[in-house]
Amino acid sequence: MDQPPIATKKISEIFAHEESRKDPYYWLKERDNPEVIAYLNEENAFHKSKLAYTDRLQHSLYEEMKSRIKEDDEGVPYFKGGYFYFHKYVKGGEYPLYCRKKGTLEAEEEVILNVNELAKGHEFFQIGGLGTTEDQNMLCFAFDNVGRRIYQLTFKKLNDGEILRDEIGEVTGNFVWDSEGKSIFYSKQDPNTLRAYQIYRHVLGTSQADDQLIYEETDETFTCHVSKSKSKEYIFLVSQSTVSSEYRFIPSSTPEKAPTLIQSRKRDLEYDVDHGEGDFLILTNAHSSKNFKLVKAPIGQPGIENWVDFIPHNENVLLEGFEVFKNHLVLQERFNGQSRLEVRNSEGREKHTIRMDDPAYTVWIGNNPEYYTQVLRFGYNSLTTPSSVFDYDMVSHERVLMKQQEVVGGHDPSAYCSERLWARAEDGTEIPVSLVYKKSLFEKNGTAPLLLYGYGSYGLSMDPTFSSHRLSLLDRGMVFAIAHIRGGQEMGRYWYEQGKMLQKKNTFSDYIACAEHLIKERYAAKDKLFGMGGSAGGLLMGTVINWRPDLFKGVVAAVPFVDVVTTMLDETIPLTTGEFDEWGNPKDKTYYDYMLSYSPYDNVKAQEYPHLLVTSGLHDSQVQYWEPTKWVAKLREMKTDDHLLLLYTNMDAGHGGASGRFKALKELAMEYAFLLDLAGLNPSA
Repeated sequence: MDQPPIATKKISEIFAHEESRKDPYYWLKERDNPEVIAYLNEENAFHKSKLAYTDRLQHSLYEEMKSRIKEDDEGVPYFKGGYFYFHKYVKGGEYPLYCRKKGTLEAEEEVILNVNELAKGHEFFQIGGLGTTEDQNMLCFAFDNVGRRIYQLTFKKLNDGEILRDEIGEVTGNFVWDSEGKSIFYSKQDPNTLRAYQIYRHVLGTSQADDQLIYEETDETFTCHVSKSKSKEYIFLVSQSTVSSEYRFIPSSTPEKAPTLIQSRKRDLEYDVDHGEGDFLILTNAHSSKNFKLVKAPIGQPGIENWVDFIPHNENVLLEGFEVFKNHLVLQERFNGQSRLEVRNSEGREKHTIRMDDPAYTVWIGNNPEYYTQVLRFGYNSLTTPSSVFDYDMVSHERVLMKQQEVVGGHDPSAYCSERLWARAEDGTEIPVSLVYKKSLFEKNGTAPLLLYGYGSYGLSMDPTFSSHRLSLLDRGMVFAIAHIRGGQEMGRYWYEQGKMLQKKNTFSDYIACAEHLIKERYAAKDKLFGMGGSAGGLLMGTVINWRPDLFKGVVAAVPFVDVVTTMLDETIPLTTGEFDEWGNPKDKTYYDYMLSYSPYDNVKAQEYPHLLVTSGLHDSQVQYWEPTKWVAKLREMKTDDHLLLLYTNMDAGHGGASGRFKALKELAMEYAFLLDLAGLNPSA
């Protein structure tokens, strides 16, 4: 198929603020229209034909990435309620087996859930929530076999393997057990917008139709979910928007009680709650604590007027989270763009930071279900060091490596170099950049191909992490870099606030500044710079290639959010209403004009664009498939070059692409082959 498909134009008019925008491709949102499906299939066929000459490279990439995966791998067991729980993979298996051993690791292994068996006959299969009762005798698990993140809850007796007749359908997959294991609380989404807005209680042995509605979130900018305290004493009903929180609690031993409010919602007041013994511990930005602080609140009077500072606010350190134990408290912090863990005693006085070695790394609090322990489990990796699990004695400070991700065939971290750079944004702000390359294949002389990854939204920090798959790029001579741009939260809360709403354009200009810096400092060849981003990072890609198409040889935009204004005007689309505090509400003319000025779809113009590979999922509930589809159609119409423009839609998956360990590698191999070929690193071309 030599010629690309040309989408039919059917003009629709979208009215807002006494203005009309004409959209010739609006009709492509008709998911059930055979003409739409036919067009997507034509795009897939064109994509396949244009990349056919990279088939050998794609196959090589897939096989080598697969070969690095330990097929019969096993996770590190964690202790909970008298059992050691763990998951493992068997050779040839796409999905995990969830297992446990009673009392000791030498005990007989019990498989409590074999996902490979459950997934048979499904093109897509994903386990969501999974949890046992406190007596460890009953399992509840959530699964999605479409990819739209609509789950079913199923119950299994662990003493004899019996699957109960109870089935709870079309829910979020979020749930918690009460203390007796007789009922669960779960959240349910609106069937149209997919906004989680209701919390129900289900009693085992009854029909879903009889489930009790405990709470309904009527504010369309909020979602709700359930959680449980570390002490297991309280169930939390949580309502959250981008800038506000509201918690209610129910004693888990008396699940029939009405929920009690902790603190009513206020705009720009965020808080998260846990409980060990005595008071609630609350992480909050109250009282102008932009980088958050930790307070205590009495159970009987938990409102903000009774919050007492426990870990004060620090304007130089972002407090991201915490883990409570009987005699210790662990803080997840971020300082100067790097994550770190600080351990304190239960009074919060004695403290120390767990030391890390790499120049750019990621550390996080691991799975710690036990309250009465002095051992912290944490995870660590870097751009050169595989993912590692440590057990850390918070009294003796002894650190034990429990497991490091095995890279089959071997991996020598010393063969690679990781660096941390700073690029100056157009307003003078210093933007951190993490990068990695293979020492033997790199010279800092401005000739290397470089892939620059970016995201920059929702306050999500893109930390430098290890990827065995990425070795396929590094071992062929490509440099990989991450631009820690505003809109993330790497440098503190202000970093996020300066990259959202009416300051969103900082995200895009920061990324461009990082790209220019890498060229200037001779880490990247001017004609071999590549960009990659997904979802909101796809918005980033769409905007920067409108602004500076000359910077990039090629770009991969995965499930890109590119039709910003149209989507944010349509409150029937999943996630829209909850996003107003991220992007702005275009019903307000100020936000409408600002969003319209950078929206990738609305700003496509007659100019040369880089080579572009766009991916999508037909069942995507976060970025609807029609956004990348419309964008590609408009680019085909407007662009003035003969560069590759390819759209691949996974017709069986959603936002995360293909499920399973190995299926997803085929899509990644396709993306890598696209980039490597453009970089001149395809020996079979």
